[in-house]
Amino acid sequence: MASGDVQSDESLYPIAVLIDELRNEDVQLRLNSIKKLSTIALALGVERTRSELIPFLTDTIYDEDEVLLALAEQLGTFTQLVGGESYVHVLLPPLESLAQVEETIVRDKAVDSLRILAPQHSATDLETYFIPTVKRLAQGDWFTSRTSASGLISVCYARVSNHVKGELRQLFKSLCQDDTPMVRRAAASKLGEFAKVVEPEYLRQELVTLFTNLANDEQDSVRLLAIEAGIAMAGLLRHEDLEQQMMQTLRSATEDKSWRVRYVVADKLVDLQKAVGPEITKNDLVGAYCSLLKDPEAEVRAAAASKLKDFCNSLPTDTREQIIMSQILPCVKDMVGDMNQHVKSALASVIMGLSPILGKDNTLEHLLPLFLNQLKDDYPEVRLNIISNLECINEVIGVRQLSQSLLPAIVELANDAKWRVRLGIIEYMPLLAGQLGPEFFDEKLSSLCMSWLTDHVFAIREAATNNLKKLVEKFGRDWAQNTVIPKVIQLARDQNYLYRMTCLFAINVLGEPCGQEVTQRMMLPTVITLASDPVANVRFNVAKTLQRIYPVLDSSALASHVKPALEKLSQDADHDVQYFANEALEMLPKA
Repeated sequence: MASGDVQSDESLYPIAVLIDELRNEDVQLRLNSIKKLSTIALALGVERTRSELIPFLTDTIYDEDEVLLALAEQLGTFTQLVGGESYVHVLLPPLESLAQVEETIVRDKAVDSLRILAPQHSATDLETYFIPTVKRLAQGDWFTSRTSASGLISVCYARVSNHVKGELRQLFKSLCQDDTPMVRRAAASKLGEFAKVVEPEYLRQELVTLFTNLANDEQDSVRLLAIEAGIAMAGLLRHEDLEQQMMQTLRSATEDKSWRVRYVVADKLVDLQKAVGPEITKNDLVGAYCSLLKDPEAEVRAAAASKLKDFCNSLPTDTREQIIMSQILPCVKDMVGDMNQHVKSALASVIMGLSPILGKDNTLEHLLPLFLNQLKDDYPEVRLNIISNLECINEVIGVRQLSQSLLPAIVELANDAKWRVRLGIIEYMPLLAGQLGPEFFDEKLSSLCMSWLTDHVFAIREAATNNLKKLVEKFGRDWAQNTVIPKVIQLARDQNYLYRMTCLFAINVLGEPCGQEVTQRMMLPTVITLASDPVANVRFNVAKTLQRIYPVLDSSALASHVKPALEKLSQDADHDVQYFANEALEMLPKA
């Protein structure tokens, strides 16, 4: 008898501990206990999890939001712990309660978990348990439950009977017409998803009307979500239905009184373009796009400008050039002189993409003057965006056409007060070098690349050394010997120890592309000389450099120069120097 009592006590222990922890005043302890729910469920077994743990959790859903959030997430993974898919409906009551709480993030997580569990129900269980849950949420007194219902209708629609489908469509319609804007907003955000599972006839007869009403809602937050849904629906409708039922609403959205709605149209225009096809694009969207490029709100113009290349690429090929030249290019020419820097910057990042579409003659006549104009722009981001996309124009007319205008822009950016702008131009140097060729580069830009090695910002000096490596890989060892290495070695004699360290950083990356002969003859002596530098930071970087370049060196150089230098550094007075010297010695191949 006594042993039976002990067993009973032990079986009650996990749930007792959970109850104690969930009643504890410490939020972190309660949160930890929720995160251990799966372990507790395993200890209890499936039957007691169903009969005790889940009802207990359902009854005690009054806690801090972070605890409820963890609970909502855990329950979505509980199917096997309650006995598999036959019993998955047991998890619905606590999640239904969580889907009605005030905190949005908890409701959303509960809905996510319910969406995971829906496909795990059999068709019978779906109608017996899941659909009533959805109905209760959709008809709840508080808007919180109704917003949650919007996200659940589409996941169960396809697997229920026609009668229940009719009820679900009616529920969704009532949510779209709800008095509370938050509910209409939630319904609008799920309209596109619901459209994908609804039969085509109901899509045309019922959902298009819902879309039209939501797209004309008094709240702009509802209208902008409706527009996103409309773009998803456009790809599901036949061409004639689309033209008759939806295009008028989508067209008027480009002139909506709220800039946020117009912004969404501009941002999603290329998706809409793909959904509606070439004919409607030509007749409707080109005009809409041009009006967005001229929008009074800068954010809308910037969003429209950023889509220029993609929109033009997706135009019907037979009329593409004519549409761009006659309708889009005039708007683009106006935007080059826009008052807003973000608009100009967005345009500069994509305008080069028009070159391959329009061809050499049109680029030279119409686009080149715009590029040259942007290269002289007051804002460094605009100039940088043009330079970063030079490969597009290089393929069509060659970058030499731009070289005379490029140089002043590059020099100005290279000396910009903002270090991030200087960093941006460094990253594009190898690309420019490849397009301009070594002679032009040596004459005009080589000194600029060397000046970055002595920049006062470390990130610039670091980027400059990596830039040198890429240039050597592009132009070859002979160029490195004549142009780069003498200037790098010169830094070893600089008064500023930071620049002496930059010399070592440059040698770190140049050893491999320059090869054994050049490294041993030109760079190794400099490194060995710096091993006697008065500054400890330089000396321990010598140890690191020798460790980095030793694979390039031959055995005689290692024995006669590298090893003695490292052995001397390992006896250095500075502990850091000793550490890195010993580390480098361990890496050296044993003679």
